[in-house]
Amino acid sequence: MIFSLTFSSFYLFRKKMSSSRRHYLKSLMLSIAKGLLEDEAKENEQERIRWMAENCPPLSLPGGTQQLQEFLKELHHKIDVIDEERYDLESKVNKATKEIEDLNIKVIDLKGKFKKPTLRKVRMSADAMLQALLGSKHKVSMDLRSNLKQVKKEVKEEDKELRNVGDWRQNIEDKSGMDGRKKMFESEG
Repeated sequence: MIFSLTFSSFYLFRKKMSSSRRHYLKSLMLSIAKGLLEDEAKENEQERIRWMAENCPPLSLPGGTQQLQEFLKELHHKIDVIDEERYDLESKVNKATKEIEDLNIKVIDLKGKFKKPTLRKVRMSADAMLQALLGSKHKVSMDLRSNLKQVKKEVKEEDKELRNVGDWRQNIEDKSGMDGRKKMFESEG
């Protein structure tokens, strides 16, 4: 941790220091890192030796054939047990890696890393759209008027009289003057 902070601070202040000072600090940090890596390698080697001493005792072969056969049977039994453990661990690792891949895919989907293409307006008739969706096998017509019911209109007699009224100027001329008033009185009476 200290090494990473020192290394990052080195890059932050590199403009302010001279090139000789910079090279000196860089070589100093590299020598410290080399020492830390050597210590870690020694520690790993000691850990491996300790584990081998615990789990793999020194081999002592028995003298007789009967004892040798029993020893080999025990050895085969231990190999079978270790092989079962290896298979179980391998299946667990495969399952975990598959779960990690699935979660990574979900994360990518949630981030929305994929760019959505810009949509363009496309002039397409309803028939062409249905044909594109359903394929060329289906012939579908979107002529909506053909699906409507035919309804015949009944014209009432009152509507006919209202339509046949004629020109409004002629009606006014008929009612104006003495003839028009005479007709009005005759129709009332």
